[in-house]
Amino acid sequence: MSLNQENNSHSDSQGRIDSLVEDFMKCCDMLDGVRPAKAEKQEQSDVLVKKIHEYRGRPLFYPYVGSGRGKGPYVELEDGSVKLDLINGIGIHILGHSHPEIVKASVKASFSDVIMQGNLQPNKEYLSILEKLVEIGKRNSKLNSAWLSPSGSMANENALKACRQKTDGARMIISMDNAFAGRTTMMAEVTDNDNYRQGLPRYNEVLRIPFYDSKNPNSINETVNIFKDHVEKHRGNICCFTFEPMQGEGGYNVAPKEYFLPLLEICKKEGIPVWADEVQTFCRTGNFFAYETLGIGDYIDVVSVAKTLQNGATLFTEEFTPKPGLISGTFSGSTSSLAAGLKVLEILDKGYMGENGKISKIHQDFVGMLNDLNETTCKGLLSDAGGLGLMVAVTPFDGSKEKMMAMLKKLYEHGLLTFGCGRGPFRLRFLLPAVLEEKDILAAKKIIEKSILELK
Repeated sequence: MSLNQENNSHSDSQGRIDSLVEDFMKCCDMLDGVRPAKAEKQEQSDVLVKKIHEYRGRPLFYPYVGSGRGKGPYVELEDGSVKLDLINGIGIHILGHSHPEIVKASVKASFSDVIMQGNLQPNKEYLSILEKLVEIGKRNSKLNSAWLSPSGSMANENALKACRQKTDGARMIISMDNAFAGRTTMMAEVTDNDNYRQGLPRYNEVLRIPFYDSKNPNSINETVNIFKDHVEKHRGNICCFTFEPMQGEGGYNVAPKEYFLPLLEICKKEGIPVWADEVQTFCRTGNFFAYETLGIGDYIDVVSVAKTLQNGATLFTEEFTPKPGLISGTFSGSTSSLAAGLKVLEILDKGYMGENGKISKIHQDFVGMLNDLNETTCKGLLSDAGGLGLMVAVTPFDGSKEKMMAMLKKLYEHGLLTFGCGRGPFRLRFLLPAVLEEKDILAAKKIIEKSILELK
């Protein structure tokens, strides 16, 4: 085939992909608002939900089976209903559903010789996403390399391995109260929730410190003193200090830079590696990394990311480059997920980040909406709204688990998808898509208000 023939063939293929995506987007155009289930589809949807329960041995939290179509913050279900999706698969779909550029990147990547790429035999998508990750990682830190993995838990496992290798096999990990790190055996140990490790053995390798408490004026000093005690008792056997810059599952807890700085200074003095778990915060706090939002990038040795990346990855400085054989794995990610993840990063790099970016505006508007409800029609029933960027939480009613769960079910009934977090108070957790518009926030407000008043 001549060069001209090859170029013509490529152009023709791209035209077909564009046409295919255009046809798909037309099918999604009608999905621009909440609507109830369709009677003629309900029975078949119920069958699907029941079968999922039977085959996995556990029911779905919501009777949710997606149709594969959506539009921005709205998603269509197999029962014909359309929901306002403000949890996005626990943070995966940061640009909402059926984003045309993401769909196009995924479709184009699907015409590949392999579905899953590996660390032994990568294709160019592997290089492209690594290049972009390292480029944004180096902007405000010393991170200069990355390793791909299929999930956030594996990204965290690789981060821990890199820290332990750097410290010659030191065992102990300093982590936070209410931390969440994933569902593998080791990450369940780092996670501070007994419900997530029922029946598992305890390895007693995690040292806890309290997360910042804004209501306690001595919070920082108390945490620093506990941290110092751990270091004194286990000096030479601490492999890392790991933390979520903003806690996710633990309750969307936020801390100022002043909380982290003395802890990080101790790590610097004692040679304790610093691992930031950004699996949930990545791309969501108004910067690509939450350590940028906090201004602590110079202290970071290792970072783990996933969710919005459509893949997992571990970034590290030159000193923490794992030796051959320590981390690998058959799969690095699917060709489509790597292409989609790269496209997500490219889109978000244009107008979404920074103090005046789209993410900051969505945060202000959504938190403002929740505060307005709390001050007016839902007086005192939606307290402590806040968070960072697209990560927003609010405490419904008295913060009890029963009230929070009832609120989740009621919101779903009225067409809004979200989830819970925290363990007292129990909170509503929103992982907002970065494509939310004013009309969508108004739609959410009406549903939240209606649900609160019905449960009042």
